[in-house]
Amino acid sequence: MDQALIIRVRREPGYVIVAVAGEIDFGTASGLRARLCALAAAGRPLVVDLDQVSFIDAAGLGALVGVARRAARHGTSLHVVCARRQTRRLFGITGLDLPLAGTLAEALQRLPAGPPLAAASGGAEAV
Repeated sequence: MDQALIIRVRREPGYVIVAVAGEIDFGTASGLRARLCALAAAGRPLVVDLDQVSFIDAAGLGALVGVARRAARHGTSLHVVCARRQTRRLFGITGLDLPLAGTLAEALQRLPAGPPLAAASGGAEAV
């Protein structure tokens, strides 16, 4: 795959939202994992929004699992947002045990404090 992966990070009080766009494959998964692991080290819950991801393969799924484990070691969690039927089906077929929400609002309500959806925005970077 040759589409760039775009990662937008929005830091909110008590959690971090990471919106991902593009393709998560063998060529981009390691960069995504590194970025998410660095964010997880802060100890705040991560909400990863995959709604703009057009493709994800086993390397991408593995990266998310690795980040979830790293987050747990830092006393926090990883939550995935995805409304795309194909991606949700892939999570189901593989049996990945990651919190999966259909909307960002749903994922935020599942966080320990149930924070409201905020309107702040952060920067973007290509991986």
